[in-house]
Amino acid sequence: MIVSEENIDGDIIELTNGAEATVRIEDGCVVKERIQKRYRLRELDERIRKERTKAESRLISEARRLGIPTPIIHDVEKSVIRMQYIPGMPLKHVINEVLSERLGELVGLLHTGGIIHGDLTTSNLILNDDKLYMIDFGLSFMNSAVEARGVDIHVLFQTFESTHHYYESLIEAFCRGYRRVFTGADEVLERVTEIEKRGRYA
Repeated sequence: MIVSEENIDGDIIELTNGAEATVRIEDGCVVKERIQKRYRLRELDERIRKERTKAESRLISEARRLGIPTPIIHDVEKSVIRMQYIPGMPLKHVINEVLSERLGELVGLLHTGGIIHGDLTTSNLILNDDKLYMIDFGLSFMNSAVEARGVDIHVLFQTFESTHHYYESLIEAFCRGYRRVFTGADEVLERVTEIEKRGRYA
């Protein structure tokens, strides 16, 4: 999800068009609507979009209960979620070691609660008033396996490496925060290294 810096009450502002959903600002709220897939039977498509929308909103709310700043859900109807608009700057534009360590703590909380984000990138975190908000849970799911947690973090580390030349210090800072919060951190971080090696030699 790409969050615009604009917000004009009463108007509709298109934020992004993805393969799975459109996201726009409407009456000061973020409206995320899952796109109809015409290759599926209509009844099946409606059921799938409705179930995935409910699952996403439930995981956003659950993450918030775990202590992770997320948008507040205002309403869920069929394949549409209306939620709080979070103004601010995507983390990818402002990240440093301090913020990376804080991100490690947030992911530690998320994994402690058994939630896998599924798309951990610095574009899916917003810095607002010195608080990091985690957004876009469209690919999230419940899983307590070491492998799933390792893949979650591996995606983030790939983002660090591809967009920031000082990625090694960001990874070290993230690991400090993650270890501080999540009891099984060392095992997961070891798995991240294994996953990286698999990709390198595949």
